[in-house]
Amino acid sequence: GQYIPEALEAFYYLLRDWRQEVMIRIDTRTIDIMAAVYNLVDTSEPLEIISGYRSAKTNAMLRSRSRGVARNSYHMRGQAVDLTLKSRSVGQMAAAARSLRAGGVGRYSRSHFVHVDSGPVRDWGR
Repeated sequence: GQYIPEALEAFYYLLRDWRQEVMIRIDTRTIDIMAAVYNLVDTSEPLEIISGYRSAKTNAMLRSRSRGVARNSYHMRGQAVDLTLKSRSVGQMAAAARSLRAGGVGRYSRSHFVHVDSGPVRDWGR
């Protein structure tokens, strides 16, 4: 029922903005959503994290390269992660995330990842 401080620090480091080497506290609800999605898809394959925290500088750079990057991304708040699994489809992962009704769920089928965040419940993408 409690978070282990050392484990949280490891998550903060893992989910840091590696381009700028900036680390912030990640919303524990986001970590819980990520864990719940992983449990629902029932696999032992390691979860691949595409993106976690993004600084404003990194977000602006990514936004200049892709129209799929939000100006006020939840990534910049430490409230979003982009995930993938080789053994599960984007549809399977997104369905698991949507079933939680815990935040935002974006399907990025062409890039083979799912975005989950601890913001308002909503979904988008194909």
